[in-house]
Amino acid sequence: MILREVFILVAAFAAFASAIAAYLAAFHGEVTVKEVLSTAFAAVIGLYVGRYIERRLADGRA
Repeated sequence: MILREVFILVAAFAAFASAIAAYLAAFHGEVTVKEVLSTAFAAVIGLYVGRYIERRLADGRA
């Protein structure tokens, strides 16, 4: 179970980081590591908050 969560975390972070880097390169012409990592981190936090809320709603505890 914990290995699955780690895999989801790493995969989500990599997916968000690559998408953000591609967007910045295509539309802004420059990519900074700080922008990519901070935005990807915020996206992963949002993903996990959404998963937590969804699980609480599914259990009927919300």
